[in-house]
Amino acid sequence: MTIRDVYVVDAVRTPVGRFGGALSTVRPDDLAAHVVRSLVGRTPDLDPARIDDVVFGDANGAGEDNRDVARMAVLLAGLPVSVPGVTVNRLCGSGLEAVIQAARAIALGDASVMLAGGVESMSRAPWVLQKPERAFPAGHQQMYSTTLGWRMTNPQMPPEWTVSLGEGAELVADRHGVTREQQDAFALASHRKAAEAWAKGCYDDEVAPLPGVALTRDESIRDDTSLAALARLKPSFRADGGTVTAGNASPLNDGAAALLLTDEEGLRATGREPLARIRASAVTGIEPQLFGLGPAEAVRRALARAGRDLGGLTVFELNEAFAAQALGCLAEWPELDPAVVNPRGGAIAIGHPLGASGARLAGAVAHQLAAAGSGTGVAALCIGVGQGLALVLER
Repeated sequence: MTIRDVYVVDAVRTPVGRFGGALSTVRPDDLAAHVVRSLVGRTPDLDPARIDDVVFGDANGAGEDNRDVARMAVLLAGLPVSVPGVTVNRLCGSGLEAVIQAARAIALGDASVMLAGGVESMSRAPWVLQKPERAFPAGHQQMYSTTLGWRMTNPQMPPEWTVSLGEGAELVADRHGVTREQQDAFALASHRKAAEAWAKGCYDDEVAPLPGVALTRDESIRDDTSLAALARLKPSFRADGGTVTAGNASPLNDGAAALLLTDEEGLRATGREPLARIRASAVTGIEPQLFGLGPAEAVRRALARAGRDLGGLTVFELNEAFAAQALGCLAEWPELDPAVVNPRGGAIAIGHPLGASGARLAGAVAHQLAAAGSGTGVAALCIGVGQGLALVLER
């Protein structure tokens, strides 16, 4: 079997909105439709009917993103009804999983042109109520928020596996001796890098604002924060000796991102020069409570499959679910140059709309490789319930 090259022709995303912010009035299927429509509109030479499939990641799926949000995005974006769509869920890695699955279809010859991306509206994630086991139950029924984290947990799961995401970050900090001061400094750097990147116009070719929505920049960036301000925040998950706060963790967010992927034939149909080429990917599992360290092994495996190593990277987009988690991963990659990690800011500043983040990272790597003219890049995320996902791209 001949394995085909897979090209990233373009990548777009919305500006990321904060919880209850500028994008909270926009349905997730409309967010997804916007990036699909924007991506296709930026490649006028491509006949939309040539798109073989649309793969979207979505971590929630309990509200307006139900009923296969990828297919809804196709229809709402005005693509031909012949274009199918499928939605995948690998929690925080869903958007990157979508890119990997689309790339795999192209590499195997099952498709020539694919759209892949992800979406999440954490603001609009609904409350849910379990259906009672019998009619007219006496007493109260528990209602769950679907915004983030464990809910309706199976009692057979060991309790050490089902700790909160924040407690999992604390466990990573314990394991690697990551201090509160280090976490706050990492968070401050994320905000400063993101603000500087926006000021320099680094995101101009990547971000497609929504018409009629007054949001043109990532909403969670705090230009005016400081170490002193971060130090005043109380720990969020451990009252005694905790180090993880709202300031050194990613916020709750809304947003969408999408990439256009092709083989050689599809690339010619676009009439464009690709941003980058997809080389390899890997997914790994780890103890659920240590989910934050999931990328450590996934990145090593993906790079080995690509014949590359951590020492030769041009850019590394590592999702900053928590500063403790990101610093824990960096401690496991001593050969990695920290300067190539999230040079335009990370999720602590930009935001982490769960299903969209992986696609945002992949698109960010592709755009930065194109700007550099050559090199190797990695996009990687930790994933709740103990997984890691990584993608290697080259220019």
